[in-house]
Amino acid sequence: MKKSLISIGETIHASIPRTAKVMKQLAESGPDAYVKQSEDLKYITDLIESQVSDGANYIAVNLDAFGENDPRQTVEMMIEYTKLVRKWSKGVPICIDSSNNDVLAAGLKEWYDTDQKVKQPLLNSIKVYTIDKMLPLKKDYGFSFVGLLVSEEAATGPGGSHSIDELFALAQKIFDTATGEFGFKPGEIYFDSTVFPLAIDMPMEPNVPGYTYRAFETIKKIKSDPKMKGVHCSLGVSNSVRDLPGRKIGVCRAYVAKAMEYGLDAGIVNVAHHYGEVAPDAELVELVDAYAKMDGSMEKMNTAMELMGKFCRENRKPANK
Repeated sequence: MKKSLISIGETIHASIPRTAKVMKQLAESGPDAYVKQSEDLKYITDLIESQVSDGANYIAVNLDAFGENDPRQTVEMMIEYTKLVRKWSKGVPICIDSSNNDVLAAGLKEWYDTDQKVKQPLLNSIKVYTIDKMLPLKKDYGFSFVGLLVSEEAATGPGGSHSIDELFALAQKIFDTATGEFGFKPGEIYFDSTVFPLAIDMPMEPNVPGYTYRAFETIKKIKSDPKMKGVHCSLGVSNSVRDLPGRKIGVCRAYVAKAMEYGLDAGIVNVAHHYGEVAPDAELVELVDAYAKMDGSMEKMNTAMELMGKFCRENRKPANK
């Protein structure tokens, strides 16, 4: 396979237990923690350098777990991690990843607080209800952004979730505002239709399409719209294999391959696995394809359930006796 996936490295994320432990230790190590040599600091800089070596197009940093009790701490930490990426990434730009607008803005401003030439960063994520606050930053700072297709308004699609048309309408709103009011180019816009774990992607009501079906079909609809030609579509791929009993890398590889058929061209991934470059296992592609086609019909749902049942039986670890 030829690589055509824009890879956003995911490993500097506070939801990863070992990484979170190191981050916490660094944060508690005093004012010079991010400049003084230590095993913890080396661990983080090694994560940056290894992802660069594996071909990452962006180095994502997510510190949101530290903001649950003190949002200001996350802002301060993002400033420090932005400096680290700028210093150690050999020019690979940062993806500032946060649900907190203040964290996104702080990282963006810090990225450009240097005399050296830096590439345009990526902000993840901006929603229809945050565009008025975040997109005006374009006037002072160049950046690309991920438009997360979620809404504060109640969904009216099948099963109480957003329909493909609703998700597409959110993308249109973000696109029109970004390009029409703030001067973004289509190539600076990434859309995320969100990933739902395959293991629990089973609608509880009849005639309700699966989440994977909706995510993939939304990508296809966006990429087929002539007005939005040039935009990117990205997914947080690792979320697809949550709760699976095994073969998670293989399933991720198949998930990416199948999603790329619908138009996916970017992903938040473990770049060490080189998704989009290595051919996936045909049996795992069949499994993902069943979910991609789960349009609400009983026949398609039964096919997906049978394949998932077979997969779990073959990969479940035996209980300790």
